[in-house]
Formats: sequence, C-alpha cells, structure tokens
Amino acid sequence: MKALFNDGHVGEVPENEELHVIRHSAAHIMAQAIKRLYPEADFAFGPATDNGFYYDIDLPEGTKISDDDLPAIEAEMRKITKENLRFETYELPREDAIRHMEERGEKYKVEHIGDLPDDARITFYRQGEYVDMCVGPHLTYTKALKAFKLTGVSGAYWRGDSANKMLTRVNGVAFRSREELLEHERLLAEAEKRDHRKIGKEMGLFMMSEAGPGFPFWLPNGMRVRNALMDYWQEMQDRFGYEQVQTPIILSRTLWETSGHWDHYKDNMYTTQIDDEDFAIKPMNCPGACLVYKSKPRSYRDLPLKLAEAGLDHRHELKGALHGLFRVREFTQDDAHLFIRPDQITEQVTDTAHLITTYYAQFGFPYHVELSTRPEDSMGSDEDWERAEQGLRDALDSMGVDYIVNEGDGAFYGPKIDFHLQDCLGRTWQCGTIQLDFQLPHNFQLEYTAPDGSKQQPIMIHRAGFGSFERFIGMLIEQYEGKFPTWLSPCQVKVLPVSEKTRDYALEVARTLRAAGVRVKVDVRDEKIGYKIREARSADRVPYMLILGEKEAEANNISVRDRSNETHQATLEDFVTEITAEIRDRRG
Repeated sequence: MKALFNDGHVGEVPENEELHVIRHSAAHIMAQAIKRLYPEADFAFGPATDNGFYYDIDLPEGTKISDDDLPAIEAEMRKITKENLRFETYELPREDAIRHMEERGEKYKVEHIGDLPDDARITFYRQGEYVDMCVGPHLTYTKALKAFKLTGVSGAYWRGDSANKMLTRVNGVAFRSREELLEHERLLAEAEKRDHRKIGKEMGLFMMSEAGPGFPFWLPNGMRVRNALMDYWQEMQDRFGYEQVQTPIILSRTLWETSGHWDHYKDNMYTTQIDDEDFAIKPMNCPGACLVYKSKPRSYRDLPLKLAEAGLDHRHELKGALHGLFRVREFTQDDAHLFIRPDQITEQVTDTAHLITTYYAQFGFPYHVELSTRPEDSMGSDEDWERAEQGLRDALDSMGVDYIVNEGDGAFYGPKIDFHLQDCLGRTWQCGTIQLDFQLPHNFQLEYTAPDGSKQQPIMIHRAGFGSFERFIGMLIEQYEGKFPTWLSPCQVKVLPVSEKTRDYALEVARTLRAAGVRVKVDVRDEKIGYKIREARSADRVPYMLILGEKEAEANNISVRDRSNETHQATLEDFVTEITAEIRDRRG
C-alpha cells in the first residue's frame, strides 16, 4: 500500500503498518465530514488505535452529536471518499503554524503546538478544504478508504484530565477491505453473544453491585466453577512441588516502603490506619512471600523454595476502566514465588514454564511467548543480567518453544518471560509470566548459607499462570460460551422427571449421583418436559440431562441426553462410572 509521508514523498507502507495508516486517514476524513455538517466544531486529538480510530471534538453550546447522527456522518464520509481528494502535506515554522491554526479557529491545535519541542517539525495534511496538523503518513487519496464504520459516541476530557472540558468522542473502525469489516462485525456479534457479563447473569455465576464497584460477588453457581478451578490449581501446585502459603491482606506501611511500593504504587493502593499507624491492603503478594522466606535461616540445601499463594489482592482501578471480571478492584492472584540459587535458573524456569503451558493445554488456549531483556534503567551487575537472560533463553530453547525477543522491555529488577493467550475472539491476554528479580531479595536482605559458609542472596522468581482467577474465569465463560466442560460445570447433571409419577425416582437418582460426587439438580416443577429440556440446555447449559419417564422408572434405568442432543438409554451404574471418570480426568 502506498502512503503520503510528511516529507511529501509517496512510498510503500510495511504491511504491519497498513491498518494504522488507513485508520489515521479515516480519522481525518471523519473530521472533514463532521466539519461540513457542524462548521463550528473544534478538533482536539484524532489518533488511530489498535482497533480503529476516534476524534475528540469541542462542539458549540447547544450542539450535540449522538449515535443517531452517525449515519449522516458516515454518508458524508462516503461522499468525501468518492470525491477522491488527494492528501497533501506541507510544513510551517512554529509561529506560522500557530497563526495558521488560529486563523482556522483550532484552539486545541494551537495549545498542542505550544507543547512541542522547539526543534519539532510541524507538518500539516490537507484534503480538499480540510486541514489537520499531523505527522502522518496518510493514504494518497481519500478513495483508498474502502471499509469503515462509525461505532459510537462517548465523552472524553481534553488531555484525559477531569479538570478540563468534556469533549465529544466519535469512535470508528476501518479495515483494508469490506470482507475484513464484515469479519469484524461478525466477531462483534460473537463477542456480544459470548459476553461473560451477560452469561454470568443468565447462569447465576457472579454479580456486581454499586455497593462495591469493581468488587465481584460470587453466586452459588460461580462458586462451584471457582472451586473446581481452585481444586485443579491446588493439584498442580502439589504435582510441581510447591508449598502453599497464605499471607495477610493488610500489612504495615514499613513493609511497603521496604518493597518500594509505597513510593511507586501508593496511588493504586487502598490504605487505612490501625493503632495510629499507616497500613495498606496488599496489591500484590511478593513482599509477604519475602517475609515467609525470612522467617527462619535458610541453607543452599533448602533451595529452591517454591511458595504458591492464591492471594486476595486489591488495586484501585478507575471506575470507568472497570469491566466485568476482566478489570476489577479485588481479585485472587494465581501467584508463586521461587527462591533459588543462581545455578538453578535454567532448571527452575523450565519447570515453571512446563507448569504454565500445562495449564493452557488443559483449556485449549493457543498462546505465544515473549522474552523481555534488560532495560536501560535496570539494577544489578552485567554478570547477573547476562546469566539471567541466558538462563531464560536456555529454558525456552530446551522446551523447543518459539518466542519473540522484546529488547529492553524487561522489568528494572530482572528479565522476564510473558505468555500471551489468544481467546475465542482472537483477542490476546497476557496471563502467565516468569520474572527474575534481584531487587526484592536485596531490599529485604534475604540470604542463604552457601556450601563454603558464606552468606549469599537468593534470586526470586515471580510466577503467575492463570493471572487472576477472576479474569481467567471470565475468559473461560466466553471461551466455552458458558458450556463448561463437565468437570467445571456448576451443574453437571440435571434430572428431569417427565411427570409427578417419576419424581420419587428422580430424587433417588439424584441421591446416587451426589453420593458419587456429581453436582446435580432435580427439576421437580410442574412444567412440560420440553420446557424443562430447553431451559436446562439454554439457561443452565448442563452437560447432561437425565430424562425420566415411567418407562425408565419401571426398568430402573435412565435416558441420557448430552449437549449434542443425542439421547441414549443406560443403567444408572454405567452412567455414574462414565461421568465420574470424565470428571476425574478433566476431559474437554
């Protein structure tokens, strides 16, 4: 794809930058359309984003743009694309640029110029009568914008500061082709169908309340899913040799000063006072793990010490950023901290990576891996960093894992490996991480006795697999569309008596299943069997229904219907054997 750059030349744009150019150009075309329809509109920022584009607009008092106005703006944008206006670029000195924007009534652009460095190039792009200050690049002609759609109107403060004026933000999406736009719309419809907030309400999994914004309430069905996942987590900790700990939710200010969080993270922490001293609700579990390590003398023989914690954490998120289970203020972190010797880096990173990839294989999530190396503002010796980075590389290479290297994107305290999961809608989530940390062991003066009797500082590995249980469960709800595999399902079997005559038999069947450890419900309502079946399938999303009529009661067997709607006859004994094996082996 060819684009116009801010030095006036037309050149090829790399494929991975095409969408950015298309979307940035779409923002300019949208602004031109809005200016034609609302001549007094004043424009602030209008960038391309990962998913589309937007423009923030200051409208005269009494003038509003709502979702109802978007079709008219879209129609004007299509007129502009048909006019096939050429994008033209030019550069002005600072004073001329300011005067140019003042003459056009663009006060936000004038303010923005004042923030630019003295040596900044100030370039403009013109298409037809519309001019915008921009660094580009852009499409060469407006006709090259083939597929776009405006998606909504919202509010946004100028510069994101609530002390400034609230502007109108018009959002849109743009793609290379009509086919890509249609695929995007299909994914949006699929996302709406799978929305974990909607399914969570329908299935009675969790709820939110204004009494605690961002603090999930787990309902009975949700607790069954959560407990099943927690049981799996605990078994995996045992299998990989972790000891489980639980550290306090509230700890003193001095601890957070030692860890560095009080200075660097205080705005995201909830604080309180106890006995006239400052305390904080923990936003993370690592300082507590350091205290556990330091609770008694350690020898090189004690290492690695692998401490796992399902830690309840709290972080202050902006109210506008909260989103179901994906962005909350209270969450349980799938956390672990390993204290190791330098010679154990490769071995323990490999073992930890095996644990994390075993998690993802269980749920069928594809993922990619990124290795982030030493940043400029790092701490520690060159030797430590070289050994740590090589240890991470050796671990990944030994596993045959393909990975991307993010040069200079590690934490200041050490390099890291991040695991990015792809969900059913193609979105990626950074869930798993393995981070090497030299800083906290130093801050907390952690040590172990080496073979020669000297005191040495351990290296700390921070590890997460699921990330938070809340977000991971939200992902699972959408991944399975609420149709969890049997071992995770809140209700694994729903027993449906056809009539009152078979209720007693239905209750007897349910007692047998419960005794075998199966989660079961009996629908004894005086409703038609077709209604019961539809509700069990659509609302409860159960893996199995047992439909019990007089024939089944007389023969002392059951009629089993699964999610494929296939029905077969079986003995209760055989069904118990099959479903308990399915649950035990965590199939699906």
